[in-house]
Amino acid sequence: MCLSIPSKVTKIDKNTNIATVNTMGINRDASLDLMEEGIVNIGDYVLLHVGFIINKIDEEDALLSLETFKNILEQMDEDELKQTIKDSDNCQNE
Repeated sequence: MCLSIPSKVTKIDKNTNIATVNTMGINRDASLDLMEEGIVNIGDYVLLHVGFIINKIDEEDALLSLETFKNILEQMDEDELKQTIKDSDNCQNE
C-alpha cells in the first residue's frame, strides 16, 4: 500500500516543470506535468504519487495529516523514518 504524505513546495523550475518538495525533512523533485499550469506555487502543500504531484491540498489539512503521520511513526528512529519516506518513491500502482 502506498501513502501520499503531504509535501511542501520549496522551489519550482518552470523550464523543466519540476517542483522541489520537502516531505517531513526529505527533499525531492516531483513533476508538475499532471497539474494545471500556475495552480501550484512555492509554499503550497501537495500530494505525490510515483514522482508526480497529483493534488494540491490546503495547509490546515496538510498539517493535520502530517501530525497524524508523526504520531504513527514516532516509534521509528530517524533513519527508519527517512528510509520509509524514500521507499515511498518506489511505490507501484496496484
